Amino acid sequence: MKYLVIKCGGSVLDQAPKSFFQNIVQLKEAKEWQPIVVHGGGPMISSLLTQLDIETRFVDGLRVTTEEVLNVVEMVLSGSVNKQIVRNLQKAGGAAFGMSGVDGGLLLARPVQNSERLGLVGEITKVHSALIEDIVNQGMIPVISPLGVDEHGQHYNINADIAASAIAKAMQAQLCMISDIPGIYTEQNGKKHLLKQATNIEVEELINKGIIHGGMVPKVKAAIDGLAANVPEVVIINGNEPDSLLAYTEGREIGTKITLEKESQYVSEF
Repeated sequence: MKYLVIKCGGSVLDQAPKSFFQNIVQLKEAKEWQPIVVHGGGPMISSLLTQLDIETRFVDGLRVTTEEVLNVVEMVLSGSVNKQIVRNLQKAGGAAFGMSGVDGGLLLARPVQNSERLGLVGEITKVHSALIEDIVNQGMIPVISPLGVDEHGQHYNINADIAASAIAKAMQAQLCMISDIPGIYTEQNGKKHLLKQATNIEVEELINKGIIHGGMVPKVKAAIDGLAANVPEVVIINGNEPDSLLAYTEGREIGTKITLEKESQYVSEF
C-alpha cells in the first residue's frame, strides 16, 4: 500500500462533484493506495473576513495573518471546511477522521522568515506522522486542516500546499494537488497551453518570468520542496474533471507532472 497525499484547494471544494469524494473512498477500499486529505479554504476565509469587516491582504500568494485573521482561519478551516469534507467522505461510504495540525501537535511550526510582513504565518518543522499512522491503522481516511503550533502553544496559519508537501515528505507519499484548473499553463502566440510535464528548474524559470504567479507560486514551490525531500512524484490536476483522481492513480496522463530530474523540456498540449 502506498500513501497518497491529496491536497484540495478551497476553490475546488465548493465545486467538487460527489464522484470526487467517491473516488477517494474507492482508492481506500482498493487497498493499493492510502489517501490522506489536506485541505485549504481560502475563498471561504476571505468571504467571512469580508463579512466581519476584517482586512485581508496577500504577500507572494500567502495571506497576511494577524491574531484576528487567525481566529477566522481556524474557525473556517478546522470547523466548517474540515467537517464538510469528512461528511462528504462519509456520504460516499468511507470512514474519515478530521483533525487540525494543532491537534496532538501534529504539525509543529515556527514563524516564516519574513514574519514581519506576513504575521502569524508558519513553516512546518516536524510532522508527528505516528498520529496519521494511528488513524490509518483504524481504517480511516485522515482529513487535515493546515494549522500549526509551536512549543509555546502559539498557533500559525500554514499554507495548505506547504502543509501537504511536508506531510507527503514525512509519510514518503506521492503528492496530488487538486485545483480548479487542469495544471500549469504557458502562453505561446497568444494561446494558452497546458504543461504536461516540467522539472523543478523549468518551473523556477516560469516563476522568474512571471508566467507562474499569485497563488500558483506557493503551490509549485511546495511541490519542488517535496521532490527535493524524496517525495516520489507531484502532480497538479483538476478535481472538477470526472474521475481525474482515479485517472492519475491508474497511470493515465493527466494534469501537470513536476519532476526533480531534468528529464524533459516543456511538454505542452497543443
